[in-house]
Amino acid sequence: MSTTNPFYPSDTDRHYIWEMLVTRDVTAFCNQDWDQISDDFIELNFMGIDCQGRSNPDAWKITFDSLNAYKNEWLKQAHEFSMNDWSDDPQEELLQIITLLDIDIKGESALIHKKFDGHIRKSDGCDEYLNWQTIYRCRKVNGQWKIAGFTGYMPYPLGATLSIESGIKAPSNASQHKTAGPYSPVLEVTPGKIVVISGQAAIDDEGTVVGDTIEEQTAFTLSNCRKQLTAAGCDLNDVFKVNVFLTDLKNWPRFNKVYKTYFNDPKPVRTAVQTPLLYNFLVEIEMWALKK
Repeated sequence: MSTTNPFYPSDTDRHYIWEMLVTRDVTAFCNQDWDQISDDFIELNFMGIDCQGRSNPDAWKITFDSLNAYKNEWLKQAHEFSMNDWSDDPQEELLQIITLLDIDIKGESALIHKKFDGHIRKSDGCDEYLNWQTIYRCRKVNGQWKIAGFTGYMPYPLGATLSIESGIKAPSNASQHKTAGPYSPVLEVTPGKIVVISGQAAIDDEGTVVGDTIEEQTAFTLSNCRKQLTAAGCDLNDVFKVNVFLTDLKNWPRFNKVYKTYFNDPKPVRTAVQTPLLYNFLVEIEMWALKK
């Protein structure tokens, strides 16, 4: 891992590709400036495969079916990255954890292996871990190398899952109602990976119960769940486990009618029990999510 191009200028193609995919890409990302790299892509038939941190190819998706789709995600990630308070220069830190040594060139086509392996420390002492790899497909167009597509967000090493380091923290923008007890509303476990929210109910920021029917309380409770997930950078589509607590299981069909409209397939695994709840709550919901 080095901030210096490992290929001699005499190795023109590899030297240029390294500068494009390391130096220029990192600089543009840290500056949230897509214009710096916009000319490095072939827009026609561009496709980016998202491996979602999984080694099993059956789980890989065509998340980026166009260059514009990738641009939007790139800008989103660049903005989120910039919102962190890093302890050191993030651009230099990123360059230190990138390895790009394998470039296979056949005529005017190239296959490039780029790896992230390390962490960047935040000012609060927490570490942001980056352990994945991407394979880029490049072609030479009018004498210049350009990116035609990629297969990315693969675990590094490939036989493993994305690296998960120990740690628990509450998102800085997490909040809860005034009458909340001694608990955190949402926690990121192994920061950037698993997010768990405390049981949510139909209660507003002032501590007032909202809704008299199971339908009203279910909708407001799920909105509160979404609010807590958003604080940790997730949404309902990232949820993989739901625990539901009802005061009366006779409300189960009416609860389900509302609940199912909030989730796409495959829906999260779920457990439901009947139990007394605080105040005049009819339902309480706890969720577990995987942050991508």
